[in-house]
Amino acid sequence: MPKKIPKKTFKWIIGLIALAVIAFVGFRIWKTKQSALPEGIVSGNGRIEAKLVDIAAKEPLRVKEVRVNEGDLVKPDQVLVRLDTTTLEANLKEANESVAAAQERMAAANATIAKQQADIALATTELERSRKLVKEGAGSQRELDVRTRTLATTKASLDEAEAALKTAFQEVEVARANAATIKTRIADATLKSPVVGRVLYRLAEPGEVLAPGGKALTLVNLEDVYMEIFVAANEAASMKIGSEARITVDYEPNRALPAFVSFVSPEAQFTPKQVETKSEREKLMFRVKIQIPKELASRYVEQIKTGIRGVGYVKVDPSAAWPAKLQNLVSPPPQSESGPQSGSR
Repeated sequence: MPKKIPKKTFKWIIGLIALAVIAFVGFRIWKTKQSALPEGIVSGNGRIEAKLVDIAAKEPLRVKEVRVNEGDLVKPDQVLVRLDTTTLEANLKEANESVAAAQERMAAANATIAKQQADIALATTELERSRKLVKEGAGSQRELDVRTRTLATTKASLDEAEAALKTAFQEVEVARANAATIKTRIADATLKSPVVGRVLYRLAEPGEVLAPGGKALTLVNLEDVYMEIFVAANEAASMKIGSEARITVDYEPNRALPAFVSFVSPEAQFTPKQVETKSEREKLMFRVKIQIPKELASRYVEQIKTGIRGVGYVKVDPSAAWPAKLQNLVSPPPQSESGPQSGSR
C-alpha cells in the first residue's frame, strides 16, 4: 500500500501550487501592461518588403552577357546585361551611309544652284545688251528673243535645282533620324540598373533570345522599403498620410526604425462587400503602408532583408508619446560604410 501524504503536507502543496498560479498570472498581467501601447498609438504585424524592379529587353535580341548573379548588390546606371547588337550595328552602318549619300546630293544641288545663279546673271546681262542694241537698231529681234528664252530657261533650271536641294535636305534629315533611332536601340540593348538594389532573380543566360519585354533580371529596390499592416476601421479613419510611425523586427524588438505612413487603403480587406450590422463593421480591416525614409534605407542596403517579420506602429494622435522601446531608434551608419559594393562579375 502506498504511503498516504499527511493532510498538513498536502495543504502546503496545494498552497504552493496556488501561489505559483497567482505569481504566473500576475507576471502575465504585468507583462501585458508593460507591452501595452499608450493611447493614440496603434500597431499591427507585418513584414519588411520592398518594390521589385524588372530589367527587361525592349525588343527581341539575344543575350550576350549577364554581369551579375542572384544576391549581388547593384548601383544606379551599373551595366547588368548586354544584348547582341550585331544586326543593329549593321543597320546603323547602312543608315550612316544613307546620311552620307544624301549629304552628297545636297552638295551637288548646292553646286547646281550656284552654277544656275551665275548663268542667270550672265543671261540677264546679255539680254540687257541685246535689248539695247535692238533699241538702237544695231541688233536683231531674233537674237533678243533667244536671250529672253535663255534667261527664262536658266531660271527654271534654278527652281529645279532648289527643289532638288530641298529634297536632298529632307533625305538627310530622315537618314539622320533613322541613324539616331538605331543608336537608341543599340543603347537600349545595354540593360542598366535604375536603382540601388539587390538581384533577386536571374532569369536569362547568355545565348537565350529575349522577347520584347522579356525579363532578364528582377531587382529588389533597397531604397523603397516598407511594411504593410492591417488596422481596424476606427483606427484607419484617424490615420493621415505622413503620420509618424515606427517599425521593429522580431530579431531585435527593442530597437525601432523611424518611418511614416505613405498609404491608407480606401477599401476594407478580408470582409464581405456588403456589411449591414455594427458588429460586422467593427471587423473591417484596412491596409496601411509604413514607409522607411529613402535616406535611411539607402544607408542600410547591406543589412536590409525583405521578408523579415516585425511590427509596425503608427501615431493616430500626434500628441501621443512613444513608449521607451520605440524611442530607441536605429541611427544611420557613417556614409562611408553604407554604399553598396558592386557585385558585378
